[in-house]
Amino acid sequence: MSAVDLAETAAGLLEAWSSRSLGMVGAACVKVLRMDELPVEEESHGAAEALLVLDGRLELEVDGMPVPVRAGELFMVATGAAHAVRPGSRGTLVIVELPEE
Repeated sequence: MSAVDLAETAAGLLEAWSSRSLGMVGAACVKVLRMDELPVEEESHGAAEALLVLDGRLELEVDGMPVPVRAGELFMVATGAAHAVRPGSRGTLVIVELPEE
């Protein structure tokens, strides 16, 4: 596999918050997406997930508390933690997660 330009890949997606799978690392899926200013509804997962902001800012809310994640920062969402995206997020996000069964 060759190197992937993450910002270019995210910019080429037709819709914001619509991720593109880049591949698997063991059982985990690595995805990239483009964030926009709109919020995303609360969700939780049966496994932890990693959120890496490449550029911009992720306005996250975890268990009801605001958690801003800036460019170059990684946030680990704990297993079962309720999390949502608040208005104002923008940029490129990489997600590493286990596929839902």
